[in-house]
Amino acid sequence: MKLHNTLTGTVGEFTPLEDGKVKLYTCGLTVYSQPHIGNWLGYIYWDVLVRVLKYKGYEVERTQNITDVGHLVSDDDSGEDKMEKGARKEGLTAWDVAKKYSEVTQHEAYDLLGLIRPDHLVTATSCIDQQIAFAKELEGKGYLYKIDGDGMYFDTSKLSDYGKLAKLDIDGLQAGARVSVEGKHHPTDFAVWKFSPTDAKRDMEWESPWGTGFPGWHLECSVIARETLGDQIDIHTGGIDHIPVHHTNEIAQTESVTGKPFSKVWLHNNHIKVDGQKISKSLGNIYTLEDIQSRGFDIMAFKLMALSKHYRTEGNFTWEILEAAQNRLNNWKNIAVLRHQQSNTGDGPFTNSYVECRKQVLLETLGIDLNTVAVLHEVEAVLNDFAAAVRDEASINNFVDFLQFVDEILGLNILDSTPDINDGQKRLIIERQQARDAKDWQKSDELRNTLEQDGIEVLDTPTGTVWHYIK
Repeated sequence: MKLHNTLTGTVGEFTPLEDGKVKLYTCGLTVYSQPHIGNWLGYIYWDVLVRVLKYKGYEVERTQNITDVGHLVSDDDSGEDKMEKGARKEGLTAWDVAKKYSEVTQHEAYDLLGLIRPDHLVTATSCIDQQIAFAKELEGKGYLYKIDGDGMYFDTSKLSDYGKLAKLDIDGLQAGARVSVEGKHHPTDFAVWKFSPTDAKRDMEWESPWGTGFPGWHLECSVIARETLGDQIDIHTGGIDHIPVHHTNEIAQTESVTGKPFSKVWLHNNHIKVDGQKISKSLGNIYTLEDIQSRGFDIMAFKLMALSKHYRTEGNFTWEILEAAQNRLNNWKNIAVLRHQQSNTGDGPFTNSYVECRKQVLLETLGIDLNTVAVLHEVEAVLNDFAAAVRDEASINNFVDFLQFVDEILGLNILDSTPDINDGQKRLIIERQQARDAKDWQKSDELRNTLEQDGIEVLDTPTGTVWHYIK
């Protein structure tokens, strides 16, 4: 399997640290508000990555954090914690906001999008003691210094390779970049532990050797990854916005403590725009999964739309693009329900050898840096071949095997979302055909209307009558 490693800037053959096993870490959401469609993009891609690795026989152990404290509103260690900001906006405590949106994100991720649940799903607030212990290790090694009234900071000048992930030009950074906090020794230094304000009590704060406060955002990922997966991991995933600061600082912290390379491979997904513009509240173009459903679209259509662009390319969302994805999904489902309708006419059998060959092609295609764009075209070609084939029992069994494979590697839920119709509905289709044979057009139309009321449309084709679900 070949993957694009941000650390090397090249696509290379993936080999895990331990043969047959993959340790994978994914940066999770900050649970301070309702997630929008842009937030979910990367998780769809990394879900496919996990599915493919598992199908290829790897034992995958995956960790994902839940950021419920410490994520400041800016990357320069100034501003307030996003959780505190979200709490003030909703008139709740930060703890209540964290609980509310943790439940929302998990429902959307696993119930709606059908993503595979990580082996370890860990909140930042559940491992404060471990984060303090980790920071003490950094301090003991001479990496931390104190800024009175602000916090404990990591001295990036101690590392000769700081910024290697983002290829940062440290000397060329503008004087004001990432320096908003007065007292920083260097522009790239970052907070490991922030102090609580002296004139107010935070909802989330803890005692530490340095004073009452809360962990810096970057600390949680270093600690959670180490606690669940060990000193070294195989793959670390996230969005491209994490490269210059968050992931760069994770590397700095972890490798300073362990003395070992943190992750062999770093994968980063590009963003999606809405109507060609960056997603922002000021533009009013923030859409959620709930918005998609309220307009009558299938969540799987959004997932299909996401997979229609490569994870490293920038995407664009419009309702017209989503409608095209919905039409594509509908077409796939219309072909999928043909497995419930045998036919002796067609171009020939849909053979097992053909299916095994196409499955191998799909795996090889995904194995080239998760080329989901090409894979969708391959899936579509196979579906069209089945639509033109003889639908005998053997062909249908082979087709079901192919659909199971597609669901397993792409998670689109094609099989479960296309069940057979009931016996009563099948009898109506037979009666309608008998009425057509008798040229009783009125009865034929009445039966068609009855079926449509059940959400079933019948089509008269040169090879016979077929049905599909009305969307």
